[in-house]
Amino acid sequence: MVEQHRLRVVMADDHAWIRGKVRQALEAGDWEVCGEGATAQEAIQLAMEHRPDVVLLDISMPGNGIYAAQEISRALPEAAVVMLTQSADDEDLFDSLRAGASGYLLKSTDPAALADVLRGVLSGEAAMSPALVTRILQEFRAPSRRVLRRKSAAAAKLSPREWEVMELLAQGLSTEDVANKLFVSPTTVRVHVSTVLRKLRVKDRESAFHVLRE
Repeated sequence: MVEQHRLRVVMADDHAWIRGKVRQALEAGDWEVCGEGATAQEAIQLAMEHRPDVVLLDISMPGNGIYAAQEISRALPEAAVVMLTQSADDEDLFDSLRAGASGYLLKSTDPAALADVLRGVLSGEAAMSPALVTRILQEFRAPSRRVLRRKSAAAAKLSPREWEVMELLAQGLSTEDVANKLFVSPTTVRVHVSTVLRKLRVKDRESAFHVLRE
């Protein structure tokens, strides 16, 4: 009988105690942790060296985990990239998925469940913390309400949060209404708008809406 090889994972997080906790859980689930890093660059190098089945990445480590996800997904499409992070921010979630991540787990996930969750990823299952599933569904349902063109060249310049702010404003919501809806301050909304105006090289919101409708 041919012995089946253990599934292999590279993980990167700048907190050694978290890596130790995750390593213990995965090894208990019969995974081989073939590399550990503390930065995005180390994650990329380890992934290239070991070519694991799964790469498990923190977002906020030095060098940015989303950048690492993008580089690893591009160079090793056969490896599944999964984010393990404290961030439940929509922008981090959607940026990670666009970068090629196959899953997005919060660090509140039970470590004992990680081994099976990652096996599920390799079988084509979604690795997503339940609290984030609703946000994914909302994102896909939103096009029926959109008055701006999501796939325009101009829209591609915006982050997910910037797009969300502009879309809500275009629907007629006030700055305060948008702030309340997104659970941020009105100042944060204004900062996003200012950034959008700069990216689109326009002077006011109406001009930005016009560009985003083209």
